[in-house]
Amino acid sequence: MIEHPVYLLLLTLLAVTALAMVRLRNTLAVIMLSGIYSLLVAGLFVMMDAVDVAFTEAAVGAGISTVLMVATLALTTRESRIPTHRPLLPLAVVMLTGGALIWGTLDMPHYGDPEAPVHQHVGIRYLNSYDEIGVPNVVTSVLASYRGFDTLGETAVVFTAAVGVLIILRGWQRRRRRRQAVRERT
Repeated sequence: MIEHPVYLLLLTLLAVTALAMVRLRNTLAVIMLSGIYSLLVAGLFVMMDAVDVAFTEAAVGAGISTVLMVATLALTTRESRIPTHRPLLPLAVVMLTGGALIWGTLDMPHYGDPEAPVHQHVGIRYLNSYDEIGVPNVVTSVLASYRGFDTLGETAVVFTAAVGVLIILRGWQRRRRRRQAVRERT
């Protein structure tokens, strides 16, 4: 089923990290574990030769999201409250959604299957893209031409997230300076 032991290791680490996030009550630890989870997912994407997706996951999932959550944590408490009731409805919704997603992927071809429809139609055109576009690197030709708008969208998302983080951190820094100035006056 899983050919490479690194896949098994990454999937095991993903499961352990997810379980640890569910069990912990310390919000800062959960935020750090979510950053680790994103880095593990990025590593999994690299193993599957999806380096552009791995880069976006590492930048947005592990980098920017972690900074945003830590900045938000500065405005809230560190410990999460224990719910007074059992959250059965959210659990049922998650289980139903997860089951539907797994059921929807059962008829997909195996990863790297040469008989998969994508390799019969689109892949051939991409591999012969030098004649059409003139770029010798297949990955660059796909990202820059066929998926140009998608790449532009990913770049815009990363840029917007980075600007948002900088704005939040700047506001946080200003608020800290004001509090410090008030303390010095009194």
